[in-house]
Amino acid sequence: VQLQASGGGLVQAGGSLRLACATSGHTFSWRVVSWFRQTPGKEREFVAALRTGGFTSYEDSVKGRFTISSDKAKNTVYLQMNGLKPEDTAVYYCAAGLKTTGWSTSAFCGAYEYDVWGQGTQVTVSS
Repeated sequence: VQLQASGGGLVQAGGSLRLACATSGHTFSWRVVSWFRQTPGKEREFVAALRTGGFTSYEDSVKGRFTISSDKAKNTVYLQMNGLKPEDTAVYYCAAGLKTTGWSTSAFCGAYEYDVWGQGTQVTVSS
């Protein structure tokens, strides 16, 4: 599985962006695709996860504002981000997890659980 993230940019507070994570290779093998974000000097932070079957999980600060979804025909996972805040500014990464079991809510949050990472895409929210 290879991942290609895109869709970042500069937006004013309150605005929206949609990130895309295009998957290629053995796309049938992934069990979870998630988005993480990272700011300088901080660890990568979990944002949202999508498990095969449609289960989703979100970090508390983005609940109600961000939505993760997929388009199977395009082998792409999206992160729709509405109501953006300056604190959402970060480099956003998508990641795929291949293990077939053990995907608890806490497991989604662990960057070490994931097998493949895409390159980051910068999201900047101005106040």
